[in-house]
Amino acid sequence: MARPAIAEVRKLTDSDLSERITATRRELFDLRFQQATRRLENPHRFKEARIKLAHLLSVQLERQRSTAS
Repeated sequence: MARPAIAEVRKLTDSDLSERITATRRELFDLRFQQATRRLENPHRFKEARIKLAHLLSVQLERQRSTAS
């Protein structure tokens, strides 16, 4: 699965952003669980999910800081 560009992430609404953050955290949890039970087939998905989560959290923090100013 290709990572969305940061510009695409910025177009999301706040609720969509929160939903994607929750879904990505759940995906990371599932990947760790699969790794622990030795059923993980694509270990590169960890890196993809972490980068995706970082993009989402960065945009969320940008929005929080812009509304606080």
